[in-house]
Amino acid sequence: MTHRSTMVFVAAALTSAALIVAACATNPVTGRRELALVTQSQEIQIGREGSRDVARSIGLYPDQGLQDYVDGLGKRLASRSERPDLPWSFQVADDPAVNAFAFPGGFIFVTRGILAHMNSEAELVAVLGHEIGHVTARHSVQQISKAQLAQITLGVGSILSDDFRRFGDLAGTGLGLLFLKFGRDDERQADDLGFRYALRGGFDPREMVPIFQTLQRVSAGAGSERLPQWLSTHPDPENRIARTEERVRVTPIPPSGLRVGREDYLARLEGMTFGDDPRKGYFKGEVFYHPDLEFRLSFPGGWKTRNGLSAVTAMSPKEDAAFVLTLAGEDPPSAAAAKFLSQQGMIAGPTSTDAIHGLAAASAPFAITTDRGRLAGRVAFVSLGGRTYRMLGYSAEENEPGYRNAVLASIRSFQRLTDRAALAVTPATLRIVTLDRDMTLEEFHKRRPSTVPLETIALINGRAPGDRLAAGTAVKRVTGGTLP
Repeated sequence: MTHRSTMVFVAAALTSAALIVAACATNPVTGRRELALVTQSQEIQIGREGSRDVARSIGLYPDQGLQDYVDGLGKRLASRSERPDLPWSFQVADDPAVNAFAFPGGFIFVTRGILAHMNSEAELVAVLGHEIGHVTARHSVQQISKAQLAQITLGVGSILSDDFRRFGDLAGTGLGLLFLKFGRDDERQADDLGFRYALRGGFDPREMVPIFQTLQRVSAGAGSERLPQWLSTHPDPENRIARTEERVRVTPIPPSGLRVGREDYLARLEGMTFGDDPRKGYFKGEVFYHPDLEFRLSFPGGWKTRNGLSAVTAMSPKEDAAFVLTLAGEDPPSAAAAKFLSQQGMIAGPTSTDAIHGLAAASAPFAITTDRGRLAGRVAFVSLGGRTYRMLGYSAEENEPGYRNAVLASIRSFQRLTDRAALAVTPATLRIVTLDRDMTLEEFHKRRPSTVPLETIALINGRAPGDRLAAGTAVKRVTGGTLP
C-alpha cells in the first residue's frame, strides 16, 4: 500500500467513524445508544415494501374474519409495547409452512401453517409478541445498518482495490429481509419481550412453553419449505424452552384472570385450508396439474420436481439439466420469445411458431455463455387464458443432445386441463370436533378418521396419540384434500 492510498484509507475510515457516531440512536427497549443508519420513516418504508411483496408473491389467506382476528390480537399487544405509534399490521399469509416473520416498522405475518399448529389465543400471542419484540428492539434496523456500514466500508476498500467492488451491493429490501438471521441475544430479547407483552395484554405467558414444544416437533420432522421455517431462524429451541420455564418460575404471575382462549381460538380455525392447496398446482407422478389456471404439463420422467411460489421446476437425476415453468406476462408468445432471445450473449436458433395442442406458441433452441460455462437448451412460450407461460429446458452445452428429446416432449405436453375431477379438486381443511365422552386421541382418530396420519393429528393438537382427552374437549381433525 502506498503512502497516498494509506492516507486516503485513513481519511475515509475517519469519515465512516464520524458517520457512525452521528447515526447512533436510542433503542426504545433498552434505552441504550446503538448504531442506526436507518431512520424510523425509512424503517417503515422498507417494512411496507416487504409487506407488499409478501401479499403479491405469497398471497394472503382469503378469510377476512381470520385476518381481522389476528390483526386485532396483534394490535392489542403492540399498543402496550414501547413503540405503540408504528403503523402496526398483522396478516395471515396463505402458505402451509410453519412460520412467522416481522418486517421493520411493524409489519408482521403468520402463516396459516403455523396457525394450524396452535391451540389457543395465548399460544398465538406468544408468537406475535416475539415478532413484535424484534420490531420494538429494532433488530432488523440493526441488521440493515450493519449491512450499510459494511457497504460503506467496502466502498472505502474499493478505492484501494477492484477486488472489493463485487461486494458493493449488500443491502436489500423486500422479501430478502425474510432471510435475515438474528443473533442469539436478539432471539432471547424477543422471547423476553414476547413474554412481557403477553402478560401486559392479559394473556397467560406460560403458553409459550407448549407452542415452543410443538414448533420444536415440527422443526424436527420438517423438510424444505417455501418460507424459512420459524425455528430454523430461531435457534436452540430446547434452550429457549428451558429459559421460558425459568422465566415462568421467577416472574410473579397472577393465579387467575389470565386468558388462554382455547375454545375461541379453535373455533376460528374451522374450515381453514390445511397443508398444500392443490388448486395452486399438484403433481401426480410426472404430470403437473393446475386447476385454478386450467392447464396440465408432463415433466421429464424420473426428474426431481417441485412446485414453488413462482416456478415449477424439475432437475435431472444427475442434477446436470433443468426444466422450469414460469409465468411470462401477457405478451404474445412470439413477442415474448423475441425478447428472451435478444438478451446479450444469446445465440438463438430458428424460431418455430407451431401451435401446441391448439394454443398459440413460439419456441427456439438457444445457447449462451455464463460465468459457469456455456449452456444450451430450448425455450418455449405458450398462451392460455390471457396469460403467457415460459418453459425453459437447459443443461451444459455438451450434455444438451442427451436431454433434447425429454425437453421437447415436456414442452409439447402443455395443454388445457379439461378433466372434471382434476378441475374440481379441493384442499384439505381443518374441522373442530367436541368430544362427547372421554377417549384417547388414537380412539378419536379411529372414530372420526382424518385424511392425514394419526401422527399429524397428534402434532397439530399438541398431544401424543395415547393422551386421554376429557369429554367436552375440542379436537382438530383434517378432512378432504384427496387427489383424483
